[in-house]
Amino acid sequence: MTKQTTDAAPPARPPAVSGPRPLALHMTVETSTWLSSLAALTASSGGLPPLRPELAERARDLEKALAGVPPEAFYRAVAAEARTRLDRFAEGVRKYRAAKRVPRPAEPPVIWREGSSRLLDYGAVPETATAEGQQAPVVLVVPSLVNRYWVLDLDHDQSLLRSLAARGLRPLVVDWDAPRGEETAYTFTDYIAGRLSRALDFACDLNGGPVALVGYCMGGLLSLALAQLRLKDVRALVMMAAPWDFHVAYGDLVRVLDGMMPRLEDTVARAGVLPVDMMQTMFAGLDPYMTPEKFRRFAAMAPDTLEARRFVQLEDWLNDGVVLPGPVALECFRDWHLKNTPPRGEWIVAGDPILPAKVTCPALVVVPEKDHIVPPASSRALAAALPHAETLSVVAGHIGLVSGGRSRKALFAPLAGWLLAHAEPES
Repeated sequence: MTKQTTDAAPPARPPAVSGPRPLALHMTVETSTWLSSLAALTASSGGLPPLRPELAERARDLEKALAGVPPEAFYRAVAAEARTRLDRFAEGVRKYRAAKRVPRPAEPPVIWREGSSRLLDYGAVPETATAEGQQAPVVLVVPSLVNRYWVLDLDHDQSLLRSLAARGLRPLVVDWDAPRGEETAYTFTDYIAGRLSRALDFACDLNGGPVALVGYCMGGLLSLALAQLRLKDVRALVMMAAPWDFHVAYGDLVRVLDGMMPRLEDTVARAGVLPVDMMQTMFAGLDPYMTPEKFRRFAAMAPDTLEARRFVQLEDWLNDGVVLPGPVALECFRDWHLKNTPPRGEWIVAGDPILPAKVTCPALVVVPEKDHIVPPASSRALAAALPHAETLSVVAGHIGLVSGGRSRKALFAPLAGWLLAHAEPES
């Protein structure tokens, strides 16, 4: 069912504090790492254990530094450090769970609904509403299906959506929400040629003509496919931190996914969806030590600081993930990541292969240079395949691109300027 509505949305619900997800995995990684370190020391009475060749020089330096240190003293020092790191990780988790949450801003009006999906009108929030009689260009913003949209609207001070609206645009953001009922059997074709295409119809009617699309992460690929299928209705296309070539610098993730694919397929067959914790486990496999390390850093942060508040906001967002419909999960992880179907011209939506060469509208590809989720080379492959693409390089990570302290200057302002130059409605 599709419905136009101008109902004011209630304040956003606070997510349940359950992270870092999956906690059992992170605790196991930490415990096993340090127990294995102690076991290795016990077994290496004749010197340091064998190491990877690239660590040989560091191993020699360590042996020099330990010359004359009694083995028992070294063992006690390593054991003490292991306990300290475990304790700091646990302290960070406890501190995160007990942290005071700053309420997020109230959501703007919901102007369209279909199934579990909504369009939120950020051009109508009080601090950014366009002056009476003026018509701001509509921009349809498409987040990933995996995470909630509100990383683009953390608070009044850190909000891509409010920033675009304050600069004279009318962002309509898609809130996908969790699939329910028949949506759990949706494919990318159902989302792109169906749900998202009908949202585009509504946006074009509101704008009186074609609109600009802005996609973030997976939402960038959804926007690319929608632009190809509906080119006459898309005035300009922006893809932020969007992957394209999944075999460029994606080696670790491909290996992790290859090993997990039988279990993933079995889970989808039984449950119909891919659970959030299983997705989190796959991405944790890229760097198993990242989450424990960042929680140790959080344990040392002074409370009531902006840094600590941002940490809590972003962890709440990461832990507030959304299950993926089974067919979408298989298309994403089996076809995109393992088979690399997009750059091979084998990603099919509504019967058409998605080919960037067919997307002839102006395009902007935003590349976060420190992105560990979507390697910059993967995004650049997309820029190279588009006939009329510009590239905006930002020194940021995948999430820091929209949530970091420098994002207002490095992304928000230039993105608004580019959109205003390309998304003005026809007179």
